[in-house]
Amino acid sequence: MRKLVSWLIGFSLGAAVAAMVVFLFAPFSGDELIARFKRGWQEALAEASKANNERRAELEAELAQMRKTYQLPETTTPPKM
Repeated sequence: MRKLVSWLIGFSLGAAVAAMVVFLFAPFSGDELIARFKRGWQEALAEASKANNERRAELEAELAQMRKTYQLPETTTPPKM
């Protein structure tokens, strides 16, 4: 438990120091830097959502094909043991 707490404290302090260094040496103002981070975060979330939707559509199509091939009903209940 002590190792975990020490690791978390070290990680947190390292992240805080890294953030201060970025803000001090970035070629942009603090507000512009924060806006860029937010924009990048929003773009990453949008891409992840798009990839999720595409993968879901692929899996649903695959499931529909398997149901058609094996003639499974749309909803099935697991067998009782």
